[in-house]
Amino acid sequence: MHGEGLLRPDATGVSCALSAVGDVGLVSVGEQLHGYAVKAGCRLDACVVTALIDMYGKCGRAAEIVQVFDESSHMDVASCNALIAGLSRNTQVSEALRLFREFVGRGLELNVVSWTSIVACCVQNGKDLEAVELFREMQAQGIEPNSVTIPCVLPAFANVAALTHGRSAHSFALRKGFLHDVYVSSALVDMYAKCGRVKDARTIFDAMPSRNVVSWNAMIGGYAMHGEAVNAVRLFHSMLLCKQKPDMVTFTCVLAACTQAGLTEEGRHYFKKMHAEYGVSPRMEHYACMVTLVGRAGKLDEAYDLISDMPFEPDGCIWGSLLGSCRVHGNVDLAEVAAEKLFHLEPENAGNYVLLSNIYASKKMWDGVNRVREMMKDVGLKKEKGCSWIEIKNKVHMLLAGDDSHPMMTAIIEKLKQLNIQMRKLGFVPSTDFVLHDVEEQEKDDILAVHSEKLAVALGLISTSPGTTLRVIKNLRICGDCHEAMKFISSFEGREISVRDTNRFHHFRGGKCSCGDYW
Repeated sequence: MHGEGLLRPDATGVSCALSAVGDVGLVSVGEQLHGYAVKAGCRLDACVVTALIDMYGKCGRAAEIVQVFDESSHMDVASCNALIAGLSRNTQVSEALRLFREFVGRGLELNVVSWTSIVACCVQNGKDLEAVELFREMQAQGIEPNSVTIPCVLPAFANVAALTHGRSAHSFALRKGFLHDVYVSSALVDMYAKCGRVKDARTIFDAMPSRNVVSWNAMIGGYAMHGEAVNAVRLFHSMLLCKQKPDMVTFTCVLAACTQAGLTEEGRHYFKKMHAEYGVSPRMEHYACMVTLVGRAGKLDEAYDLISDMPFEPDGCIWGSLLGSCRVHGNVDLAEVAAEKLFHLEPENAGNYVLLSNIYASKKMWDGVNRVREMMKDVGLKKEKGCSWIEIKNKVHMLLAGDDSHPMMTAIIEKLKQLNIQMRKLGFVPSTDFVLHDVEEQEKDDILAVHSEKLAVALGLISTSPGTTLRVIKNLRICGDCHEAMKFISSFEGREISVRDTNRFHHFRGGKCSCGDYW
């Protein structure tokens, strides 16, 4: 149109063209349109400003997003929403939050799209507690969530085990008739599963009037997370009977379920069939599941051969799976091979150094521990602190390992001392192999006593009535010492304790764990 001189594009034409440019990611064309808008005098048109922000956001140009917004002579809801969405898409969550607070402070009448965008921004960028608070603030401002807001915020509730908040969102969705929306119901399935209520997740799943592949994956993944491999596999076959075609996520969930339960042969079976029968080519995550599956079964040579025969270059996830299996079986030689690869692929991931150090420590190879510690110091890395979350009376508490900032820390430590005395009377011996330092046994005991999940459980015990189930979320894999301690505590306290770590759920009841000590 422009080239043939038929009509001079106006602000509307430029906006429409920018929208198309953003969808296909042609930033060079977008820049030309930006230049045209300047020459044509429509650069400051509200629709053009919003379209430019949206285009640059979709093309990954975060600096230009803010520049266009700053150069605009006005600020309306549409451009603000585009700005938040663009920054979120480019992982600029801190800047998005800062500007959103600025908009609120200026009294801009933000709408449900604005609030939903910032909540989604926080969830997508790991700011779950901020998302929860923003959702509450949104409602306090009189902005009613819609059918898009609910599935956006539910993952935040799931990630920090805010079950009470999740139930409230469920009740709201029920009152508003949102449960017929497949995305709302699927998000509820995922939320309940991740909050430790897999039976409630199945109830929602069974009541869904229609399901898509996301719905099936959420439920199969929920079973996998809880170590219920038989139910996961059974549901997978029900999915096939319903003529729903599985995708790559489906097979990741099925293989993960086999991994959690140690079903080596079943895992091999589905891995072989996923491409041959269902046309799903194995990707990195599927190979990672298989490496973990055979590695955890003690077949470390087979795991290494599987990596060697992969049709593409293994990434950090693959080598991390092998290193984790080496930790379980104490294979130092293969651990060193995997760690060397990881140090090259993920030089800033402190967890890989810590895991190798852990393996050395379990074998009392203190020279190796010190060598790894020096390597970490040379590259400026520190061990990631363990962090746990527990919801008590509608409030999510976050506790850090070794941190004494919680207002109830004195009472928490006192409770831990009482628990330790009781456990020792019953024969509990701390597993000091999980401490990565060459220190005296008493000092090791002291270090283990302040792991974040123990702090969270102690807080739960002193803050809830007897018999109340405690649900804890942890940012790292639970260590063997804490796992054993939870079994003792669940027994003499008469509590069910659920701990979700980075791998799975552990449900402790009467001195036993649902994982059967296989994790």
